[in-house]
Amino acid sequence: MTIKVALAGAGAFGTKHLDAIKTIGDVQVVSLVGRELAKTQEVATRYGIAHVTTDLADSLAIREVDAVILCTPTQMHAAQSIACLKAGKHVQVEIPLADSWADAQAVVDLARGSGKVAMCGHTRRFNPSHQWVRRRIVAGEFNIQQMDVQTFFFRRTNMNALGQPRSWTDHLLWHHAAHTVDLFAYQARSPIVAAHAMQGPIHPTLGIAMDMSIQLKTASGALCTLSLSFNNDGPLGTFFRYIGDTGTYIARYDDLFNGKDERIDVSQVDVSMNGIELQDREFFSAIREGREPNASVAQVLPCYQVLHDLDRQLAGA
Repeated sequence: MTIKVALAGAGAFGTKHLDAIKTIGDVQVVSLVGRELAKTQEVATRYGIAHVTTDLADSLAIREVDAVILCTPTQMHAAQSIACLKAGKHVQVEIPLADSWADAQAVVDLARGSGKVAMCGHTRRFNPSHQWVRRRIVAGEFNIQQMDVQTFFFRRTNMNALGQPRSWTDHLLWHHAAHTVDLFAYQARSPIVAAHAMQGPIHPTLGIAMDMSIQLKTASGALCTLSLSFNNDGPLGTFFRYIGDTGTYIARYDDLFNGKDERIDVSQVDVSMNGIELQDREFFSAIREGREPNASVAQVLPCYQVLHDLDRQLAGA
């Protein structure tokens, strides 16, 4: 059976999913949702997608649509996830699940008992570099003592990954910190029991903090220090240093190195080196097999409790 998909969000990240889906058999994108019809039609034509709309409801009304992938602005994620589930569609929403604890909880509550796969795009769980480390942890060969993580971008203007103006504002805490908060607990295999945060000045135009520092501790005693910035003028990206009892590993997206900066071959860890493709494969496999996926909305919910607590700290509550 071919899984018919609607994809919402025809921007930089949406096209990453469209490229990934081209490599996966028996999956077809049949509807594309975008903010601007003409630009969305251009993308649809390039990928051979028949139906184009600016309203997600139009796609949800298509009976043959089995599943939806949401690559829309953060502020829309929770409401759109709920709309998909209420329409009887499987849903994968890009990270973050929501930008508030209440909204994240609402999605999880609806997903429970819905009979539908509801998954969030916590891509770090799927990158081959992090999978390699995970396998050593599960095998009892490596235990995290500390993670040191840097998330650095240069975004003093409101632009996306393609250098195009954004219609919404990104957020260091509710988006970029979510990757590390979830990955740290996932890899440590222990819940986060302590979390502290500080932030720099609020940008006068964007209205967000451009620099942030976060400290985390799990019940097992593992520590994480996370530094985030939109002021960093290169190199850009997120860099993870795992410090453990039997070694040190540095993950740079899909590449992995030991503490001496010697490359570790992770090319055979999974069927692809593309984390987005592996994430999408998990989504579609879970649909076919009728099971809970890795990074289900229920599994990642504790991350959003931590973000909520940090948000309250930063607001002085």
